[in-house]
Amino acid sequence: MKKLFIITGEYSGDKHASDVVREIRKLNPNIEIEGVGGSNLAAEGVKLFCDHSKMSAIGFNTKIILTHIQLGQKVAKYIKEDFKPDMVLMVDYGGFNLNLSKVLSHNGIKLYYYIPPQIWASRKWRIHTVKKHIDKVLTIFPFEKKMYDEYGIDSEFVGHPLLTQIPPKADKSSFFLEQGLDKNKKLISIFPGSRVFEIKNLLKLFLDSARLIKSKEKNVQFLIAQAPTIKDELIQPIINEYSDLDIKVLKKKNYDLLAVSDALILASGTVALEAAIYETPMIISYRGPLYLFLVYRLVRCIKRVCLPNIIMDKDIVPEILQYSAKPSIISSNILKILSDENYRQEMINSLKNVKQMLKTSGSAQNVAQIVVNNI
Repeated sequence: MKKLFIITGEYSGDKHASDVVREIRKLNPNIEIEGVGGSNLAAEGVKLFCDHSKMSAIGFNTKIILTHIQLGQKVAKYIKEDFKPDMVLMVDYGGFNLNLSKVLSHNGIKLYYYIPPQIWASRKWRIHTVKKHIDKVLTIFPFEKKMYDEYGIDSEFVGHPLLTQIPPKADKSSFFLEQGLDKNKKLISIFPGSRVFEIKNLLKLFLDSARLIKSKEKNVQFLIAQAPTIKDELIQPIINEYSDLDIKVLKKKNYDLLAVSDALILASGTVALEAAIYETPMIISYRGPLYLFLVYRLVRCIKRVCLPNIIMDKDIVPEILQYSAKPSIISSNILKILSDENYRQEMINSLKNVKQMLKTSGSAQNVAQIVVNNI
């Protein structure tokens, strides 16, 4: 019986990996699968060596680093000496997986990498680790394959998992009715991020922008998407300062907001790609602590930060970053989306092209087929 070991490090990777396992079972139910993961992999019947909650802490303190090192050693020992799989499928979580690949690649085990680290965005020197230790890279962006081809690395574009995971577009009329919104006013939704420092750096900036928008266009209303990682006591006192905007905060409604809004104010991240799939016009704005911005400038490999812009290799969505991140600039860009129909439609057409660039048969199905054919 063939054996597969899967390594994930956080919830999203666990979800993507579980979809792959489900498809593998359809193609070959006799493959024995174990791994490092969470509730999604466990629900698919995968025997977990350990729960990845031990890996999901972030930071640079000594305790976290030592925990990751010790866990990596235990995983490597188990894979080499006990489970002895025919293939290891690494999913996302670049720092941990790339370090582990250095240990495992010398033992004759095939190493495949699904959702590889974003080497194209920063720390491009990591591509040499991939070339030396990874047998095949399964990319989720078409431009990634071109980069790996240039370095002589075996890779295959399998499509982006979001295309099949993202729910259908919500009905706008029903949503407006459910949330008590005015159907005669444009809806602008604000996504201030999922990290504490993002809320501290972006929420007031976005709300000041909203206030400026409303001073120039009365026919608007606002909603805020609150991430599950953000506590009420952090976000609510800030919102209370903007009672004149009558802003409602929604939890667990991100996809609905992305689908039904007339315009979006987003912190940078995967949310921009989700918005692109729904073809919703947006702006990206980000402002962080100066030291983080300086580090980013040192390690980045590309000028753009917004995934739709990166995928199309042109400026589709306005990127308003760091020193340019001011209410006057954010508000003017949103007002242009709302008032200039030609500009708005041009952005929507470009977002359709982004979706088309990512379109292929299901990512999980493609990965499963590759694994089954090569294990």
